Amino acid sequence: MQPIYDESYEMVVQGVEVEQQQEEYYPVKLITSLGTIHCRYYSVPSSEKAVIWVGGIGGGWDTPARGLYPLLCQQLIKDGIASLRVRFRYPTQLTDSIMDVLAGISYLHEEGIKNFALVGHSFGGAVVIQAATQSPDVSTVVTLATQSYGTDVVSELATQCSLLLLHGTADQVLPPYCSQSVYQLALQPKRLILYPNAGHGLDEVADEVTQVVRDWIVDQLNSSSVRVL
Repeated sequence: MQPIYDESYEMVVQGVEVEQQQEEYYPVKLITSLGTIHCRYYSVPSSEKAVIWVGGIGGGWDTPARGLYPLLCQQLIKDGIASLRVRFRYPTQLTDSIMDVLAGISYLHEEGIKNFALVGHSFGGAVVIQAATQSPDVSTVVTLATQSYGTDVVSELATQCSLLLLHGTADQVLPPYCSQSVYQLALQPKRLILYPNAGHGLDEVADEVTQVVRDWIVDQLNSSSVRVL
Protein backbone atom coordinates (compact mmCIF):
# COMPACT_ATOMS: atom_id res chain seq x y z
CA MET A 1 0.00 0.00 0.00
CA GLN A 2 1.10 3.57 -0.63
CA PRO A 3 2.21 5.74 2.30
CA ILE A 4 -0.43 8.10 3.66
CA TYR A 5 0.98 11.56 4.09
CA ASP A 6 0.12 14.32 6.52
CA GLU A 7 1.85 17.66 6.83
CA SER A 8 3.23 16.72 10.23
CA TYR A 9 4.05 13.03 9.83
CA GLU A 10 3.67 9.94 7.68
CA MET A 11 1.58 6.82 8.18
CA VAL A 12 2.46 3.65 6.29
CA VAL A 13 0.05 0.73 6.17
CA GLN A 14 2.49 -2.16 6.63
CA GLY A 15 0.08 -5.08 6.57
CA VAL A 16 -3.49 -6.29 6.86
CA GLU A 17 -4.93 -9.09 8.98
CA VAL A 18 -8.40 -10.35 8.11
CA GLU A 19 -10.10 -12.66 10.61
CA GLN A 20 -12.89 -15.18 10.12
CA GLN A 21 -16.25 -13.67 9.23
CA GLN A 22 -18.51 -12.76 12.15
CA GLU A 23 -22.18 -12.19 11.40
CA GLU A 24 -22.15 -9.87 8.35
CA TYR A 25 -18.60 -8.53 8.61
CA TYR A 26 -14.94 -9.49 8.62
CA PRO A 27 -12.80 -8.15 11.49
CA VAL A 28 -9.85 -6.39 9.87
CA LYS A 29 -6.67 -5.08 11.45
CA LEU A 30 -4.69 -2.46 9.54
CA ILE A 31 -1.14 -2.70 10.80
CA THR A 32 0.45 0.73 10.40
CA SER A 33 3.63 2.51 11.36
CA LEU A 34 1.57 4.42 13.93
CA GLY A 35 -0.30 1.50 15.47
CA THR A 36 -3.09 -0.94 14.67
CA ILE A 37 -6.45 0.26 13.36
CA HIS A 38 -9.37 -2.09 14.01
CA CYS A 39 -12.11 -2.23 11.37
CA ARG A 40 -15.21 -4.20 10.46
CA TYR A 41 -15.55 -4.89 6.75
CA TYR A 42 -18.93 -5.62 5.16
CA SER A 43 -17.72 -6.95 1.84
CA VAL A 44 -19.60 -6.95 -1.46
CA PRO A 45 -17.77 -8.99 -4.12
CA SER A 46 -16.83 -7.00 -7.24
CA SER A 47 -18.30 -3.77 -5.84
CA GLU A 48 -16.50 -0.50 -6.56
CA LYS A 49 -18.57 1.49 -4.04
CA ALA A 50 -18.15 1.66 -0.27
CA VAL A 51 -18.99 3.68 2.82
CA ILE A 52 -16.62 4.35 5.72
CA TRP A 53 -18.37 4.91 9.07
CA VAL A 54 -16.84 6.53 12.16
CA GLY A 55 -18.13 7.53 15.56
CA GLY A 56 -17.17 10.23 18.02
CA ILE A 57 -14.84 10.75 20.96
CA GLY A 58 -16.50 7.92 22.83
CA GLY A 59 -14.39 5.54 20.79
CA GLY A 60 -15.09 1.86 20.38
CA TRP A 61 -17.82 0.89 17.93
CA ASP A 62 -20.13 3.72 18.96
CA THR A 63 -22.98 4.53 16.62
CA PRO A 64 -25.77 7.13 16.67
CA ALA A 65 -29.49 6.69 15.97
CA ARG A 66 -30.08 3.35 17.67
CA GLY A 67 -27.55 1.22 15.87
CA LEU A 68 -27.59 3.15 12.59
CA TYR A 69 -24.14 2.02 11.47
CA PRO A 70 -24.44 -1.78 11.69
CA LEU A 71 -28.00 -1.58 10.39
CA LEU A 72 -27.09 0.36 7.26
CA CYS A 73 -23.90 -1.64 6.73
CA GLN A 74 -26.12 -4.70 6.34
CA GLN A 75 -28.85 -2.99 4.32
CA LEU A 76 -26.45 -1.42 1.83
CA ILE A 77 -25.07 -4.83 0.89
CA LYS A 78 -28.37 -5.35 -0.96
CA ASP A 79 -27.61 -2.16 -2.90
CA GLY A 80 -24.20 -3.46 -3.92
CA ILE A 81 -22.38 -1.09 -1.55
CA ALA A 82 -19.68 -2.33 0.80
CA SER A 83 -18.96 -0.79 4.20
CA LEU A 84 -15.99 -0.37 6.51
CA ARG A 85 -16.46 0.66 10.11
CA VAL A 86 -13.29 2.20 11.50
CA ARG A 87 -12.47 2.37 15.21
CA PHE A 88 -10.21 5.30 16.02
CA ARG A 89 -6.86 4.56 17.65
CA TYR A 90 -7.08 7.81 19.62
CA PRO A 91 -10.70 9.01 19.48
CA THR A 92 -9.99 12.50 20.84
CA GLN A 93 -7.14 13.29 18.46
CA LEU A 94 -8.30 14.87 15.21
CA THR A 95 -5.17 14.35 13.10
CA ASP A 96 -4.74 10.72 14.18
CA SER A 97 -8.39 10.02 13.45
CA ILE A 98 -8.16 11.56 9.99
CA MET A 99 -5.21 9.28 9.30
CA ASP A 100 -7.27 6.28 10.43
CA VAL A 101 -9.94 7.10 7.85
CA LEU A 102 -7.34 7.64 5.12
CA ALA A 103 -5.85 4.26 6.01
CA GLY A 104 -9.32 2.77 5.59
CA ILE A 105 -9.59 4.35 2.15
CA SER A 106 -6.17 2.95 1.24
CA TYR A 107 -7.25 -0.55 2.31
CA LEU A 108 -10.48 -0.36 0.34
CA HIS A 109 -8.58 0.82 -2.74
CA GLU A 110 -6.69 -2.48 -2.53
CA GLU A 111 -10.09 -4.22 -2.42
CA GLY A 112 -11.10 -2.59 -5.70
CA ILE A 113 -13.17 0.26 -4.31
CA LYS A 114 -13.10 3.42 -6.41
CA ASN A 115 -16.05 5.45 -5.12
CA PHE A 116 -16.49 6.41 -1.46
CA ALA A 117 -18.98 7.89 0.98
CA LEU A 118 -17.75 8.96 4.43
CA VAL A 119 -20.10 9.14 7.42
CA GLY A 120 -19.19 10.58 10.82
CA HIS A 121 -21.03 11.36 14.06
CA SER A 122 -20.15 14.25 16.38
CA PHE A 123 -16.33 14.55 16.48
CA GLY A 124 -16.34 12.13 13.55
CA GLY A 125 -18.06 14.73 11.39
CA ALA A 126 -14.95 16.90 11.40
CA VAL A 127 -12.83 13.81 10.75
CA VAL A 128 -14.69 12.76 7.60
CA ILE A 129 -14.82 16.30 6.22
CA GLN A 130 -11.04 16.62 6.63
CA ALA A 131 -10.41 13.16 5.17
CA ALA A 132 -12.62 13.87 2.16
CA THR A 133 -10.57 16.93 1.26
CA GLN A 134 -7.54 14.66 0.99
CA SER A 135 -9.09 11.95 -1.19
CA PRO A 136 -10.42 12.69 -4.70
CA ASP A 137 -12.39 9.43 -4.68
CA VAL A 138 -14.85 10.58 -2.00
CA SER A 139 -18.15 11.43 -3.68
CA THR A 140 -20.20 12.37 -0.65
CA VAL A 141 -19.87 13.13 3.07
CA VAL A 142 -22.61 12.68 5.68
CA THR A 143 -22.29 14.23 9.13
CA LEU A 144 -24.55 13.50 12.08
CA ALA A 145 -24.59 16.13 14.84
CA THR A 146 -21.13 17.29 13.81
CA GLN A 147 -18.86 19.57 15.76
CA SER A 148 -17.77 22.73 14.00
CA TYR A 149 -14.14 22.67 15.18
CA GLY A 150 -11.93 21.28 12.44
CA THR A 151 -14.51 21.71 9.68
CA ASP A 152 -13.28 25.02 8.25
CA VAL A 153 -11.85 23.20 5.22
CA VAL A 154 -15.33 22.09 4.12
CA SER A 155 -15.33 24.56 1.22
CA GLU A 156 -12.44 22.57 -0.27
CA LEU A 157 -14.80 19.70 -0.99
CA ALA A 158 -15.87 21.84 -3.98
CA THR A 159 -18.27 20.45 -6.53
CA GLN A 160 -17.04 16.85 -6.81
CA CYS A 161 -18.20 15.91 -3.30
CA SER A 162 -21.71 16.45 -1.95
CA LEU A 163 -22.50 17.09 1.72
CA LEU A 164 -25.44 16.07 3.91
CA LEU A 165 -25.68 17.41 7.46
CA LEU A 166 -28.20 16.12 10.02
CA HIS A 167 -28.65 17.65 13.48
CA GLY A 168 -31.18 17.65 16.30
CA THR A 169 -32.45 20.99 17.57
CA ALA A 170 -32.43 19.68 21.16
CA ASP A 171 -28.77 18.62 21.03
CA GLN A 172 -27.27 19.44 24.45
CA VAL A 173 -23.73 18.37 23.46
CA LEU A 174 -23.20 20.22 20.19
CA PRO A 175 -25.86 22.82 19.30
CA PRO A 176 -27.41 22.76 15.82
CA TYR A 177 -25.50 25.94 15.08
CA CYS A 178 -22.46 23.70 14.51
CA SER A 179 -24.02 22.06 11.47
CA GLN A 180 -25.53 25.35 10.34
CA SER A 181 -22.12 27.02 10.33
CA VAL A 182 -20.60 24.13 8.35
CA TYR A 183 -23.46 24.38 5.87
CA GLN A 184 -22.85 28.08 5.37
CA LEU A 185 -19.18 27.49 4.57
CA ALA A 186 -19.80 24.56 2.24
CA LEU A 187 -20.33 24.86 -1.48
CA GLN A 188 -23.04 23.12 -3.47
CA PRO A 189 -24.20 20.37 -3.65
CA LYS A 190 -25.21 20.36 0.01
CA ARG A 191 -28.24 19.73 2.23
CA LEU A 192 -28.99 20.46 5.90
CA ILE A 193 -31.78 18.76 7.85
CA LEU A 194 -32.66 19.83 11.40
CA TYR A 195 -34.82 17.50 13.50
CA PRO A 196 -37.03 19.24 16.11
CA ASN A 197 -36.64 17.87 19.64
CA ALA A 198 -33.93 15.35 18.68
CA GLY A 199 -30.83 15.05 20.86
CA HIS A 200 -27.17 14.46 20.10
CA GLY A 201 -27.58 10.78 19.31
CA LEU A 202 -30.62 11.37 17.07
CA ASP A 203 -32.29 8.39 18.73
CA GLU A 204 -35.68 10.13 18.68
CA VAL A 205 -35.67 10.16 14.87
CA ALA A 206 -33.67 7.00 14.25
CA ASP A 207 -36.04 5.52 11.68
CA GLU A 208 -36.18 8.73 9.65
CA VAL A 209 -32.41 9.21 9.82
CA THR A 210 -31.86 5.64 8.67
CA GLN A 211 -34.00 6.14 5.58
CA VAL A 212 -32.57 9.56 4.74
CA VAL A 213 -28.96 8.45 5.06
CA ARG A 214 -29.50 5.25 3.07
CA ASP A 215 -31.33 7.04 0.25
CA TRP A 216 -28.68 9.77 0.12
CA ILE A 217 -25.75 7.35 -0.02
CA VAL A 218 -27.32 5.14 -2.68
CA ASP A 219 -28.28 8.12 -4.82
CA GLN A 220 -24.95 9.91 -4.49
CA LEU A 221 -22.75 6.88 -5.09
CA ASN A 222 -24.83 5.72 -8.04
CA SER A 223 -24.88 9.19 -9.58
CA SER A 224 -21.15 9.53 -9.13
CA SER A 225 -20.54 6.15 -10.74
CA VAL A 226 -22.52 7.24 -13.78
CA ARG A 227 -20.50 10.46 -14.03
CA VAL A 228 -17.23 8.51 -13.83
CA LEU A 229 -18.32 6.19 -16.64
